[in-house]
Amino acid sequence: MTSRTERLDGLPFTRKHRKLLLGSGIGWALDAMDVGLISFVMAALAVHWALTPTELSWIGSIGFVGMAIGAALGGLLADKIGRRQVFAATLLVYGLATGAAALSTGILMLIVLRFIVGLGLGAELPVASTLVSEFAPRRIRGRVVVILEGFWAVGWIMAALIGYFVVPTGDDGWRWALAVGLVPAAYALVIRFGLPESVRFLESRGRVDEAERIVREFEASAGVEPPAEAAPGSRAESAATTAGTTAATTSGTAPSRAAAFEEATRESIWSPRLRRRTGALWIVWFGINFSYYGAFIWLPSLLVSQGFDLVRSFGYTLIITLAQLPGYAVAAWLIEVWGRRVTLAVFLSGSAVAAGLFGLADTPATIIAAGMALSFFNLGAWGALYAIGPELYPTTTRGSGTGAAAAFGRIASIIAPLLVPVMLGAGGTAMVFGVFAAAFVVAALAAFTLPERKGVALEET
Repeated sequence: MTSRTERLDGLPFTRKHRKLLLGSGIGWALDAMDVGLISFVMAALAVHWALTPTELSWIGSIGFVGMAIGAALGGLLADKIGRRQVFAATLLVYGLATGAAALSTGILMLIVLRFIVGLGLGAELPVASTLVSEFAPRRIRGRVVVILEGFWAVGWIMAALIGYFVVPTGDDGWRWALAVGLVPAAYALVIRFGLPESVRFLESRGRVDEAERIVREFEASAGVEPPAEAAPGSRAESAATTAGTTAATTSGTAPSRAAAFEEATRESIWSPRLRRRTGALWIVWFGINFSYYGAFIWLPSLLVSQGFDLVRSFGYTLIITLAQLPGYAVAAWLIEVWGRRVTLAVFLSGSAVAAGLFGLADTPATIIAAGMALSFFNLGAWGALYAIGPELYPTTTRGSGTGAAAAFGRIASIIAPLLVPVMLGAGGTAMVFGVFAAAFVVAALAAFTLPERKGVALEET
């Protein structure tokens, strides 16, 4: 018989998929909005609090320390207690912490709260992409995940709009901007009660009735008749059933037996079969984080340092940010045409060229043109990266595998904002973006070594 995961893979894209994508995407956009806002807050605080470049770099970096820890813990928890539960919890954590950061009385309080914000932000991203990838039909799975990542551009544009219209309004404009960050806390309820749990996760934990119900809901949405009998599920479910799990469901022992089986069959991301792809994925994550966050967290402040006032620098940043949307759109189309690996490598290579050009730009026109090219290629690369990550691992380690790669990448996002003032002093903007270009090149080379997963079922790893 056809398994539940095969039944999901064979469905067309339905309103249930659209609801899941939109619900997860809004959470993703709110995440991006929070990350983007800090770049505008930094530029404002440099003026209002007279902060040094070192102090600003710590405000920019401390959130990524939390994101590194959150990404690793979030992935592990997603494999333990479920994708949806962790997704909702992360929104609640970073939403409340961002709202509290608006009340900061000094730099120390702001840094502590930004660390807590980072914990939630870091945990959310790999968990959301894993949840969506496990429901998306196989033939368009990569495209669906890139569209999910495209919500990042929506969130960053929201941050740019808030930065342009709210932050410059007065000494407390940055506080009102951060107060908007309370929205994700309320949206956590939508995630918790409005989105389904991963069928693959439910099967791995022995919760077969829930898994079957969700699959049938998606089939009903597509107008597809379910099979007369419940289909056999995943490898974990079949083994658990053989051991007598199904018979023991009413006594409450099924989940524990399924959990024991899952623990016994979990494959390490550093096993001989997976370690090459894990290593390459970690290099890509490191390179793209280093260059993206080093550039975009500092972008408004760099423009201010070049003589532009807050309003003008924020306006340039808004224009540059708009180029993220077509970058995602093109990547979403190409990823099912060229495949994941080539699309990722090409967009990383384009990012390297754009970063080099930005470092040489010295007029408003060239700054905007090179910045838009960097936005286009860099965010397209992000979309491809989030699409390929969950496809590299089996169900029992998918959350932890993608989370560990994201956590390693966050190390680069911690280092980069701290290094920007040092590199500026040593060689100016040209040196800063030359280093970022080199990091993109290394990431592109690593991307070419990843296995191609286009059209392959998630379990076929």
